[in-house]
Amino acid sequence: MEATWHRTWNLPRRQPCRSPGQEPAEDSDGRDGRWRITRGTAPGRMVSTVDPEARHVHKTRTHRQDGYKAHLATEPETGLYTAVALRPGAGAEHHEATVGLDLLADEDIPVDAFGDTAYSTGEVRHTLQQAGHRLFVKPAPLRPAVPGGFTLDDFDIDTTTATVTCPAGHTVPLSDPGGQHLQRKAVFGICAPDVACASSAPNQGRTHPDHPASPRPACLRPPPDRPGHRLAGRLPALATTGRTRAVVWLVHHGNRRLRYRGTLKNNAWLHTRAAALNLRRLITLGLTRTNGAWALSPAHA
Repeated sequence: MEATWHRTWNLPRRQPCRSPGQEPAEDSDGRDGRWRITRGTAPGRMVSTVDPEARHVHKTRTHRQDGYKAHLATEPETGLYTAVALRPGAGAEHHEATVGLDLLADEDIPVDAFGDTAYSTGEVRHTLQQAGHRLFVKPAPLRPAVPGGFTLDDFDIDTTTATVTCPAGHTVPLSDPGGQHLQRKAVFGICAPDVACASSAPNQGRTHPDHPASPRPACLRPPPDRPGHRLAGRLPALATTGRTRAVVWLVHHGNRRLRYRGTLKNNAWLHTRAAALNLRRLITLGLTRTNGAWALSPAHA
């Protein structure tokens, strides 16, 4: 069985009134109803007096919205929604990784779980792997310490022997877990000046941190004989197509904009719409009732 995580952004039905923590949007005097969250506003701050549970959704640097996030779990082959949830647009308790675990909490058999970078956290991987699920979650992109330099994938980390080998072939020991996040560190010495490794000052070398809850653990790194490959970096085409289709169905006919105020009512609406779309999809797949039992026609099953 397969499951795919997605999320989509929704807006309240009416334009929110200004509240403390908001200021006119760029190139606006405030009279056109366009506002933005004030820079420096505390996380979780109320952004609307009309809908107090709405939160600021930081989508991109140029595209900002206030409202809620709809989280979806779907079966990619049929496009059926297996679980949905609507949460405020911001807050650690509403993060994709937290909601993603809730969406798969009722799965009683192992599934292949596909998701994007937002779901790629150490806690998600550890929890789902302990439950027997297989994860195909795209890891976060890596950035070298210096332009054109090495990244974490270029280091060979062996947690069994507690050693780390750098691209230049130097091997140093990996320390015992320590600190709040139980990090294990490896400190490298100085290489030739032309080695693109670190941006540290001269004679400082490079410190390499690693810990079990890292967003990109050793199991997601490319094997030594395939340095150009990014393991789990590409989602299968079926899962990608399935999640795109599920989001398009959900927001079709203007349903990206919510009709109600508050999390409770909008979450109920989301579940109702997902159920209606599931019924429509089942009928398309040939759902029939025979001898008091529902079944899909053999041609579509």
